[in-house]
Amino acid sequence: MTSPQQHTAVTVDGAALLDEVEHFHRRFNVFPHEAAYVAVTLWDAHAHLLDCFDSTPRLAFLSPEPGSGKSRALEVVETLVPAPMTAVNASAAALFRSVSNPSGRPTILFDEIDTIFGPKAGDNEELRGFLNAGHRRTGVTYRCIGDGGNQTVQAFPSYCGVAVAGLGNLPDTIMTRSVIIRMRRRARNEKVEAFRARIHEAEGHKLRDRLAQWAEHARGFVMGAWPDMPDGVTDRPADVWEPLLAIADAAGGDWPTRAREACVALVTASKANDKGSLGIRLLTDLRDHVMVGIDRLPTVAILDRLNALDDAPWADLHGKPLDNRRLSRMLAEYMTADNEPIASRNIKTGASVLKGYYATDLHDAWQRYCPPPPESPLPPLPGTETWDDQQQRGSGKRSRLPLPVRYLTGSIRYRSPFPLPHTGP
Repeated sequence: MTSPQQHTAVTVDGAALLDEVEHFHRRFNVFPHEAAYVAVTLWDAHAHLLDCFDSTPRLAFLSPEPGSGKSRALEVVETLVPAPMTAVNASAAALFRSVSNPSGRPTILFDEIDTIFGPKAGDNEELRGFLNAGHRRTGVTYRCIGDGGNQTVQAFPSYCGVAVAGLGNLPDTIMTRSVIIRMRRRARNEKVEAFRARIHEAEGHKLRDRLAQWAEHARGFVMGAWPDMPDGVTDRPADVWEPLLAIADAAGGDWPTRAREACVALVTASKANDKGSLGIRLLTDLRDHVMVGIDRLPTVAILDRLNALDDAPWADLHGKPLDNRRLSRMLAEYMTADNEPIASRNIKTGASVLKGYYATDLHDAWQRYCPPPPESPLPPLPGTETWDDQQQRGSGKRSRLPLPVRYLTGSIRYRSPFPLPHTGP
């Protein structure tokens, strides 16, 4: 295929143009790392070629505190994308009617998104559904049109570019469809140029018009492109980054390399910040903190250990600690290797029998849902290897740790491998 640079050499140099767009952002924005400048610049350009892609990533500027430059970043993006539509507290109905407008598809810029999805915002499933559906080109929103018995179902297109800014996080279904830029307040030594709409909007619009011109020439190269993804970037992250990498490949220069480096950096960062659902957090804590080196443990000991974890939510789930009933319900949503719901089984403890969980029942869920376990720089102490360690050594034997601490539950005594948490003076 002919490179787009051969078509655009007389008009617009794609790589040089992206360099100028990046520089425009750097004048007014302080992003947390180099990868963010690359990603935002590519997102600006991809908004001019949405029809060439099967999906469009959301661009999310998020921060823990106000005054971190999120709104300013959206203001700069607004000058560079086609048909920007600034939305604050817009309803889902207003948005999908705007997207289906025959006069043209807008690029939606949603500031203060935390007022829609924050902890005090209430239920906004309709808007969430619109944002989720609009991620893919085939996404539509169905509504009944007409009065009384003359209503008909009409499909409204939802596919459009969306950039958002807000405090905290977004719902998981939106986060996984987004390029996440974790904004932070500028340090005293970080200086930017003051953004003045009367002056700088015109500069941004000139860049926007040149992006649109280049996009028309690059359309043939981008349409149907299958950019090579970096190792380890698959599934949803690959869907998110495919359009941006296609833009970088079309622009040429050092952008293909920089784009893939940014892809790896931001995907890795998103995985580090992603704690997963509460169920995945439970599975991970069981694997990494509770059932380390043992093949079974009574439920009461599991709860005691989970509720004693300092950086975990288990001691305060809506004002109550995790109990055996909720533990049972949460684990029953996952399956064993035999495709049976994970459930407690009898565990013999001396002369008594208690209900508890076996590592063999949890192992398949650990493998499928949990992130890789943290690597220890030191070898395990003698007698504390996990079953997986021994499997890797080829022994196939399960070890049991010594059970030094006795718990008293009613009239039943049993031992746990974990020391009792200190609860008194």
